[in-house]
Amino acid sequence: MSSTIDYSQELSVVEGKPPLRSIDDAIIKPLDSKPDKKYYMALAVTISMLGIGVIGLALSFYYGTGLWGNNNPVGWGFPIVNFVFWVGIGHAGTLISAILFLFRQKWRTGIARFAEGMTIFAVMTAMIFPAIHVGRPWLAGYLMPYPNQHSLWVNFTSPLLWDVFAVSTYFTVSLIFWYVGLIPDFATLRDRTSNKIKKIIYSVFSLGWRHSNRHWQHYEMVYLILAGFATPLVLSVHTIVSFDFAVSIIPGWHTTIFPPYFVAGAVFSGFAMVQNVLIFIRKIFNYEHIITLDTLEKMNKIILLTGMLVGYAYGMEFFIAWYSGVQPEQFAFVNRAFGPYAWAYWIMVSCNVISPQLFWFKKIRRSIPVMFVVAVFVNVGMWFERFVITVTSLSRDFLPSSWAYYTPTLTDFAILIGSFGLFFTLLLLFTKTLPVVSIAEVKAVVDGAQPSHKDH
Repeated sequence: MSSTIDYSQELSVVEGKPPLRSIDDAIIKPLDSKPDKKYYMALAVTISMLGIGVIGLALSFYYGTGLWGNNNPVGWGFPIVNFVFWVGIGHAGTLISAILFLFRQKWRTGIARFAEGMTIFAVMTAMIFPAIHVGRPWLAGYLMPYPNQHSLWVNFTSPLLWDVFAVSTYFTVSLIFWYVGLIPDFATLRDRTSNKIKKIIYSVFSLGWRHSNRHWQHYEMVYLILAGFATPLVLSVHTIVSFDFAVSIIPGWHTTIFPPYFVAGAVFSGFAMVQNVLIFIRKIFNYEHIITLDTLEKMNKIILLTGMLVGYAYGMEFFIAWYSGVQPEQFAFVNRAFGPYAWAYWIMVSCNVISPQLFWFKKIRRSIPVMFVVAVFVNVGMWFERFVITVTSLSRDFLPSSWAYYTPTLTDFAILIGSFGLFFTLLLLFTKTLPVVSIAEVKAVVDGAQPSHKDH
């Protein structure tokens, strides 16, 4: 193990021809070592946050959704805001794993596995909110269009039902994609461990993997097919989520720019969250030689690009409202920027449009503290974006006599805190149970691992 520590200190990137065993040691070390006090302290904090959310949910089940800040006309509040936010967080994983894999971007190898895990945990967190928002989550079984003698069919024209199919499909494909990538690593763990219980578990999940040429050929073919299948899901899932708003006739929602706008925002927030967590992971587990500064810089470039796309969408929304000549549309956007929720709108613009512009400068793109702060601002801004879209359009509708101001309650904030607690608790458990970096993929991109065939 000492060679691993020396290797991680000497090299800032995986280059040259390092011993492959040292890569195994570095990635598997967190699984073999016992958790320290810092890990338990972090777990205690996240579980406490999760406990606050459980209390909020328990009170909501007992007393009803009247504990929330939802009112008339703001029937959609924190639950839908949080749902769209967490689905967006889950987009970076599939983008990094599938799309960048299809484009053969080697820099993704150090971060793909962790991003895939974040995708699954974010989608699990997101699925809580539509279930509780309907008010009767015990009737969620009726969302499945199963044949029955009562001819009880779901409303296929509702975009909320489209969410059920889109998000569940995205979760299923992402989970399979994640597991298939883990199979060679399970075999490596199986061959290294001396613990009988672990060996049985790893043997079951490795599906008899023998590192043979035949297995690798089948694995690469299946992985490529799954990557191709998952790629359109990145675009379709948040597009369908945007239809929750875009297919309505409410001013501020009824616009065709929402699908690409939501997809760009999802990638924007997802990359920021992945970058935030990876900064801690690479430092705690001494992965600086695997999750390199160059990788983080490339992620910052994507954050800059998607941030500019989001800023362009903000400007186009105002242009479309003005160009349409529809007075309610024009009022909706002026109300966003200068109405009672102007504070939320300008927080959104400052965090999502202005702060990423710092990444034009290379020194800032490669500064760990600055990039961390900017990514935090991005996530804050993207949450406020969903809040602004949802609340401002509903609070002032066509009938001025029904206008109302939406104020979230302590129960709303408790459930929001609980969602972050669930997400980070799952991430912490992931870091101690499975390799957060793909052993097989990192070995494949080490210099000298692949034949060059220069003569051909």
